[in-house]
Amino acid sequence: MRSKRQLLFRAGALLIVLAIAACMFVIGRGHTVYFDNKTAEYNGQEYEAFHKVVVTVDGEQVAKLGKRDRGMADTMGQNFVMTLEITDEKGSQPHSHKVSMPLPYSMDGIIINIPELMAGLPAEAYMSEFIITPVEESESSDELETDEFGIGGDV
Repeated sequence: MRSKRQLLFRAGALLIVLAIAACMFVIGRGHTVYFDNKTAEYNGQEYEAFHKVVVTVDGEQVAKLGKRDRGMADTMGQNFVMTLEITDEKGSQPHSHKVSMPLPYSMDGIIINIPELMAGLPAEAYMSEFIITPVEESESSDELETDEFGIGGDV
């Protein structure tokens, strides 16, 4: 009798731990979201960058982007909400848009192209993964020619 009860408590504790882990996976997932205000092309059509975009997340201004600029924000969870204040051309009145979108589980760094997002294109058009590319160093640029005394100059 005692071993059945002990087995039930252990199985119940394991289920509770697994449920908490599943909730934390969804709720506690961190992402870095990058915002691009760059001219982009999709299916042969060009989407022009805006003159100025102010990005606000959770009531805090996180980026003020001109043409060809990039900003970023860190967020937790799978749903992302931001407010965009967009000025189309210099001297025009800004207009505000509240945007809510789900973030993919598989990406830590996400790039969102604002002109494509505001054009109403699908997520695969305006959203991509941020991948860091290592910079290769050139071999000959670091080495200086020296003479037999270790002094630089003509050899």
